[in-house]
Amino acid sequence: MNLKSEKIRNLAVPILSVVLGLLLGAVIMLAFGYNPILGYSSMLKGSLSTNRTIGETLRQATPLIFTALGFSVASAAGFFNIGLAGQALAGWVASVWMALAFPDMPRLLLVPLCIIVGGLAGAAAAAIPGFLRAYFGTSEVIVTIMLNYVFLYSSTYLMQVVMPESFRVSLDSTNSISPNASLRIPWLTELFGGSRVNGGLFLAIIALVFVWFLLKKTTLGFEIRSVGLNPFASEYAGMSSKKTIVMSMVISGALAGLGGVVEGLGTYQNFFVQTASLSIGFDGMAVSLLGSGSSFGILLSALLFSVLKIGGLGMQTAAQVPYEIVSVVIASIIFFVGANYLIRLGLAKTARSKKEVQVVQEIETKTDDKHNQEGGAI
Repeated sequence: MNLKSEKIRNLAVPILSVVLGLLLGAVIMLAFGYNPILGYSSMLKGSLSTNRTIGETLRQATPLIFTALGFSVASAAGFFNIGLAGQALAGWVASVWMALAFPDMPRLLLVPLCIIVGGLAGAAAAAIPGFLRAYFGTSEVIVTIMLNYVFLYSSTYLMQVVMPESFRVSLDSTNSISPNASLRIPWLTELFGGSRVNGGLFLAIIALVFVWFLLKKTTLGFEIRSVGLNPFASEYAGMSSKKTIVMSMVISGALAGLGGVVEGLGTYQNFFVQTASLSIGFDGMAVSLLGSGSSFGILLSALLFSVLKIGGLGMQTAAQVPYEIVSVVIASIIFFVGANYLIRLGLAKTARSKKEVQVVQEIETKTDDKHNQEGGAI
């Protein structure tokens, strides 16, 4: 019974977080003179009303799935990987560079090669904080935050100085990749009304299954979860916590790198100067937290965030609601996810109160039955 109640509570917390976030967004809209019903209906219409908008919503969700999975793997090992943005950027740059270097290579070889190179670049970027944490005890939070800026400015330097001039249109952007390296699939683009949805969507689905299988069905996944729960007990049991720490960060970075690959080879088809860290990194963290780190939860929360992001543009045009309101709604959802302890406490108190009332009712019923029996005997 307790296990069943805990499962229900785990399901209720993210749902309540979303509902409370949407309610807070509605209150803010009302406070500034906007119609929340019109706003949210415009959001849904802007993200789910046509094949094209659905395609764009799926396209927006794809890199979020990768970065969220990367965060969940690191989180399972007990680490807070804030470097997802930098790792995704490393994957983006590496995959586009490979695509531009071999534009005439057959598609069946070039696309997998670019994907692998991008994933390896993200893995290498995450291996640095993983190694420092495992062997020197440094804080992965501080190291990954600093590395985000290192990769951000290094990407600009690599494009403007290191890349051959023939690879770029200007100092701000590279050439578009050849069709041989593109993740765009003609029939998929046509199916979704010319949107930028691409084959990365199928890679994301594979990644969801892979992470679920890794964490739940493999020895490495068991070791990752064990180290996350208690690294000292894991060492005592014969597991190498240092090796597991590095491996978990490498897998986390590889997944984040694939998020960048999807952006480079699928969405934008090139690389251009980034003025700030990639939003998919930080949004991926929120997606993972909302989805409780599970593959299915991440899929649903990534789709929700995509509806908010893509639909937010519809709120601007149809309901005249500023896009900043969408950011407030997302921030509110993240806040309530972070405050899940309070939600859990409220649910526990409610369940306890109901149980107490039920016990009192049972006692009163038994007492009445006993009095009735005694009265009948007399």
